[in-house]
Amino acid sequence: MQVNWRTIKGTNNSFAALYAACELYGIHLEAVDRPAADITCYSLNSIIEPHFRDEIRDADCITVVGGPHATACPREVCTYADYAVIGEGERTFPLLLERLRDGTTAPPPGVATASTVRPADSCVRLDAFAPFSKVRGYIEISRGCPYGCTYCQTPRIFGRSMRHRSIDAVARAASCYRDARFISPNAFAYGSDGIHPRFDKLERLLRALDNSIYLATFPSEVRPEFVTPESLDLVCRYCANSKVHFGAQSGSDGVLAAIRRGHSVADVIRAVELCREFDLIPVVDVIVGFPCETEEDQRATLELVEWVVRHGQVHAHHFTPLPGTPLAGQQPGPILPETQKTLGRLALKGKATGSWIAPEARFFKKN
Repeated sequence: MQVNWRTIKGTNNSFAALYAACELYGIHLEAVDRPAADITCYSLNSIIEPHFRDEIRDADCITVVGGPHATACPREVCTYADYAVIGEGERTFPLLLERLRDGTTAPPPGVATASTVRPADSCVRLDAFAPFSKVRGYIEISRGCPYGCTYCQTPRIFGRSMRHRSIDAVARAASCYRDARFISPNAFAYGSDGIHPRFDKLERLLRALDNSIYLATFPSEVRPEFVTPESLDLVCRYCANSKVHFGAQSGSDGVLAAIRRGHSVADVIRAVELCREFDLIPVVDVIVGFPCETEEDQRATLELVEWVVRHGQVHAHHFTPLPGTPLAGQQPGPILPETQKTLGRLALKGKATGSWIAPEARFFKKN
């Protein structure tokens, strides 16, 4: 049985993790640039998903779709695909492939078809699966998030309890690289419950690695209230990066409360100031166009942006409603002309990155 993985920009880390998981079951994934027999598998987010529906529907093979969109909308996905994998795939995905190989059509838990949806009945223990094997990817050190930000899919896909890969397992994976780069919803929360930092455990992880370490940079950004003298001291002593990337999302405390971020604008300001005290460059995420955002709120975010860029950089995006989140189906708010003008000016100066245009245009501009 030939099992193929449809190569799509931005899905390499999923490919790496699932390639390694499938190896444990004696299943090889072959990278392809179009559907091919016997099975072709996809990982899709909600921005790119509409542009692969026809390809999947017309494919002359069995099709399996996973990723954030399949997790949030399995019934919709199964109108054009044979199977949708719900949530974490390291265990569910190879079990489904095993059943298909053995001629069993009944899906395992965590898989949907046009006639049935079987919710996942367990969560993945990270140490049971390598983060990659022959197909290389970043090292995922933590999964799950205890915060319930209303725009974010992470806690809806991976749960609100943080799980961590052990220090030994991370070190084994890192030995394959010169530079160690990580995936985490909050890298400074390693070893903790995600709310109360355990910087002692984070330091033990960093001490165990012989690499050039990049922590608290994409794709292992952190939360602003975890930016403390203790965490920044660890970055300065053990890491190679000169930047620390964290999310502010809004310059309005009203918006932050409405989207359940769990921190204040004051936390963001303090994090920026601490980064500068430690000679680190803060890179701050903001989102404009939340449905609850007023013009006054957006101007407050713009004011925060103007202050941040005196000390560092911003990464700005237009709000995208994601399925499976409390804000699914909400219309993004408008971007003020002054916001467009300011972010454009800062982008030309190298102080702002990201995209505040429509998500679809953002994806295809990159591709």
